[in-house]
Amino acid sequence: MRVTAVFFAVYRELAGAEALEVELVPGATVRQLVETLRARPGGDKLPDSPAVAVNQEYAPLDTVLSEGDEVALIPPVAGG
Repeated sequence: MRVTAVFFAVYRELAGAEALEVELVPGATVRQLVETLRARPGGDKLPDSPAVAVNQEYAPLDTVLSEGDEVALIPPVAGG
């Protein structure tokens, strides 16, 4: 199945793209997507457990993904 990983702020710089289409096995979880992204060249700089939103709703890493889902990786908010 294919899902789209969308990156914001510093994660966009680390991924080298605004979004990536990722092929996963059916029934894969958000955690498996993150592991797949971290295995890409330079992906090891992405955190093990980022905040994510699946189809624009915050979701835990054990969320099961479906064909065509959009998964946004959201970096921590900096304030001051």
